[in-house]
Amino acid sequence: MVLAWILFIFYLLGTSYLGYLGYKKTEGFSSFAIGKGDLSPLVVGVTLAASTASAATFIINPGFVYVDGLSAWINMVLGTFTGIMFMLSILSFKFRRIGEKMKALTVPDWIGKRYNSKAFSLYFAFINLLSFAFVVLLVGGISIVMQKLLGVDNVVALIITLVFVTGYVFFGGTYAHVYTNMLQGFLMIIVTLVILWSGIQLVLKSGDPGFLQQIYNEDPNLLAWINKEGSLFNDFFSIYVTGFFIGAAVVSQPHILTKALYVKSDQAVKKYLWVFGIILFLFLLLATVGFFAHISVPSSKFIDDTTGIFRQDLVMIVYLLNTFPDWVFTLISIVLLAAAMSTLDGLLVSISTITANDLITNLIDKFSKKEMNEELKMKIAFKLSHVVLVIIAILVFWVNLNPPKLLGIYGQVGVYGMVLAALAPLLIGILFKKVSLRLVWISSILSVLIHFLLYFYGYDLFPNSNFTFKNPAVTATIAILIAVIPPLIISYFFSKKELRSVIVE
Repeated sequence: MVLAWILFIFYLLGTSYLGYLGYKKTEGFSSFAIGKGDLSPLVVGVTLAASTASAATFIINPGFVYVDGLSAWINMVLGTFTGIMFMLSILSFKFRRIGEKMKALTVPDWIGKRYNSKAFSLYFAFINLLSFAFVVLLVGGISIVMQKLLGVDNVVALIITLVFVTGYVFFGGTYAHVYTNMLQGFLMIIVTLVILWSGIQLVLKSGDPGFLQQIYNEDPNLLAWINKEGSLFNDFFSIYVTGFFIGAAVVSQPHILTKALYVKSDQAVKKYLWVFGIILFLFLLLATVGFFAHISVPSSKFIDDTTGIFRQDLVMIVYLLNTFPDWVFTLISIVLLAAAMSTLDGLLVSISTITANDLITNLIDKFSKKEMNEELKMKIAFKLSHVVLVIIAILVFWVNLNPPKLLGIYGQVGVYGMVLAALAPLLIGILFKKVSLRLVWISSILSVLIHFLLYFYGYDLFPNSNFTFKNPAVTATIAILIAVIPPLIISYFFSKKELRSVIVE
């Protein structure tokens, strides 16, 4: 534990220094929100991969694979990766071009200017508050690791996490986020390779029966293409359809899509997407630890000592404890903390800038008797973004004093609601020149309502349905199919009609 504290303090000092460098580069609200467009594709690619692969990827997802086996692995690795890369390729280039032209600083700002509607921007600023659930997930995941690593209780772990991460974001904004993510990202790559290598060694030394046979002997459903006994991934739709659609949808998160505004050209976007794709796939493969744990760790070790309940969110931590010497476990655990913090700081930048710039400042401007000029708005937004950071930290601390039972599910429910709201407006606004504000309003609101109604009341509303409504990926995908795809088709034909009329004229 002494080694853990020494390494952790070194990590804190190194990250704090990078945060200080970010502070020196931050000159106002614009640079606080998206930088100055002077970041290299390599830096942006690593930063994007580090902030996309969060505590869920490194800590939570192996637990789902442990429970549901191959079904969960296909969904969380292949499905998610394909969906993310597909949607990023579609959105990033034109999002950057349009955003640069309109001088957009956030996703709600981009949407409001694209549709020429302050009300739409204000609506998305409210919806963005749902990302609070994801912040809770990340801080909760960090606390789990920190308690095991440093021997502190939940309260101390929460205080250290929130004071530290909120602190360097408070001063350095986007540049602090990017600089610290470069360090965190490279550490994450090294540790990912080490963990996957341990699994490869386990497979090679499994003897007779082999690795797959041992898993099959434990439970044949774990290797089934469709695990009908699975908890969350138990039919074709929940496994093969939701993975792709959710992967595509999560790209709408502000801390992911706004990376396109960090660079100055489409060529730079193309380069950072290549870097991002390679690193992200490597990170996603960590879900395979769920299989490794079945062979190398007795199931009794995943039982919580205080409650006597099985804890799937402990799968990664217990596997590491059981596989590596104490000093290696300590090194890896420090990087797991870095992985969670790399997403947390990006989220804090986005939620604070959006709440300040697109919510509070817009409300002040709306109800003020005298209209504010742009310079004054930026000054107010800059100050408010710092106040918002502190408020978020306090609220997250309070919620995590008694964290939700399944942190991964809790975070997904809120985040999916947020990305569903933005999905149709972003896709339609980027793909088509002629757009209907009324259509995207309806699509956005309807998709969010469907998602939450099905998740909380799906079994009551449709008692004979085969859908796994307790899986938020299922409810979100249904919402996309009902409320997002049809408006896209309507916009396509509307766009073709406009084009034909121009040609005839």
